[in-house]
Amino acid sequence: MKANIHPEWFPEAQVTCACGNTFKVGSTLPKIEVEVCYNCHPFYTGQMKYVDTAGRVDSFEARRKMAVEERVSKTEKRMLRRERKIQKELERPDTLAELRKISKKKN
Repeated sequence: MKANIHPEWFPEAQVTCACGNTFKVGSTLPKIEVEVCYNCHPFYTGQMKYVDTAGRVDSFEARRKMAVEERVSKTEKRMLRRERKIQKELERPDTLAELRKISKKKN
């Protein structure tokens, strides 16, 4: 192994759960805080318990609403692209004299 490239190892890292349960594991962090552990997880306890940490459901719903609002169909995209192309064509000068006037204004 190369020297000084590996993180420090803590063989007795303290894990603290939101339910108050604590246990020790090996980790690169000295202290770990978790929301759910084997002592309170619904799968292991058999109790029906709703686990929502930091409003994950609310943030998911907000992202879902934004995705629906910003969705544009392919036909709408094609129409917008076509309109932009037409607008660019209309902005171009019709004659050589107009082109010269524009180039003189820039200089």
